[in-house]
Amino acid sequence: MEVELVKWPAEESRLTELRSAGSARLLLVEERAAPPVSTDVLEDWVRLPCGDDDLRHRMFVLAERVRKADLSRPTLDENGVLRCNGAWVSLPPVEHRLVAALLDRFDAVVCRDVLARAGWNDVVPDRNVLDVHVVRLRRRIEPLGLVIRTIRSRGYLMEHQHT
Repeated sequence: MEVELVKWPAEESRLTELRSAGSARLLLVEERAAPPVSTDVLEDWVRLPCGDDDLRHRMFVLAERVRKADLSRPTLDENGVLRCNGAWVSLPPVEHRLVAALLDRFDAVVCRDVLARAGWNDVVPDRNVLDVHVVRLRRRIEPLGLVIRTIRSRGYLMEHQHT
């Protein structure tokens, strides 16, 4: 994951955007400014002025900390934004509900009936409707490093893509 350099407090709005995107950030804190308080593993700061070696070292350490942290667990917010591995996608309502059910049992099989009830509440769609939504969902989540596998005669399983 690339580390973004952010001038603090001059680029406060950019910092907010990077936080929302799940990007790693190294704040370059102005000489007389107070650094923001953050416990986010994706964020660190260094006071200016600082030498190039110190800056490179701090960026390397932050990148390693991020790499070692378990940031790969997908999260889904109430607005249908699915985040994983520092990237995100926006999901339409039906796919949002399907992903919520798949994340409840991440790395485990979710049977078709459970998935159909999650996606459509009272009305259970025919088999083809669920299959079409799963195909769309597979394409949408691929950039996040996630896959949905078909488990024959059982259901679906969401997991990390193995390379």
